[in-house]
Amino acid sequence: MTDPRPLGVYVHWPYCAKICPYCDFNVVRDRKQAEQAQLAAAILADLTAQRALTGPRRLVSVFLGGGTPSLMDPAWAAEIVAAARRLWDPAPDLEVSLEANPTDAEAGRFAAFADAGVTRLSLGLQSFDDEALKFLGRNHDSAEARRAAALAAKVFPRLSVDMIYALPGQTIAAWREQLAAAIALGAEHVSPYQLTIEAGTAFDRAVGRGLFRPLDDEAGAALYETTQTVLQAAGFEAYEVSNHARGEAARSRHNLVYWRGQDYVGVGPGAHGRLTLDGARTATEAAHRVGDYIRNVAETGLGFREPEALSPVETAEERLLMGLRTNEGVGFDELAALGLTAAHPVVAGLVGEGLLAADPSRLRATRAGRLVLDGVTRDLIVR
Repeated sequence: MTDPRPLGVYVHWPYCAKICPYCDFNVVRDRKQAEQAQLAAAILADLTAQRALTGPRRLVSVFLGGGTPSLMDPAWAAEIVAAARRLWDPAPDLEVSLEANPTDAEAGRFAAFADAGVTRLSLGLQSFDDEALKFLGRNHDSAEARRAAALAAKVFPRLSVDMIYALPGQTIAAWREQLAAAIALGAEHVSPYQLTIEAGTAFDRAVGRGLFRPLDDEAGAALYETTQTVLQAAGFEAYEVSNHARGEAARSRHNLVYWRGQDYVGVGPGAHGRLTLDGARTATEAAHRVGDYIRNVAETGLGFREPEALSPVETAEERLLMGLRTNEGVGFDELAALGLTAAHPVVAGLVGEGLLAADPSRLRATRAGRLVLDGVTRDLIVR
């Protein structure tokens, strides 16, 4: 009998035609087909091995991320999706997502990915300003972005678009124009991400050399508020800090797997997973290097070596960090290991400051609380 608990599958495809200077994901430059074919085979084998760990589960989401999985041979994507559907019981509303960049070559293959089973395309537009795209190191221009989005809207049942804001010198008026352009595409899901300078990235080195200065916190907060106001007025609900959807059906099912603390299998180099094994929430992390990952699978059947069983406190902390990002929040019953209740003085204090909602059953951040969410979660965890 199938376990009714939902399960997601995350597939990491690490190859990119160009490494963006702000990216700190596990990515490598696009390589020869022979290695990619070996990786695709290893991912299929890893999926099969992890099915033995999870047992029969209800599959609600498959997410092909990266990297740039739209560089993948669509036939491999079809095999991976088919394997996931075969190994676990697919939900009637199973969502299969693919991240893509809007270059003409990739856009021309959208139909093949739809045939492979992809139902949601997540398109990395980032900006409609050509100078901004150059600054961000993107390998497309604004005209390509619009063409790719128009094609994707015709080919896929659901379209998500990613945007980046808080670029050096960006004004509220300029960001409003960018949001208006994204809304005009007709996408039902918009993910605006504030530019952050991650340690070890090319942008981190550039800032260290004084080549540019990031926006200060006050300017970033003003742009965040502009994001909420503009998208809300256009009918988008901010169901998570950086994700806005037109209606519940338009929400990213895979992202909700993470934020709701559900189980997910992680396959591919550097992929993380969370599985309930022997009653404990267990973290998995695959080998980061492509060759090491392929070798691990060949030797053990699995891409990861040492799964880590999380303690009740660690599980609750992770649930808090993820769940508080959403508008639905997280139930106090899931935070028992942290001793948090509606009557806890720290909770009551944050409610009094207007940063948490006054809810007897759930911990939920207000709009003001989302603006300083790092500080709110820190107060709740470090007491």
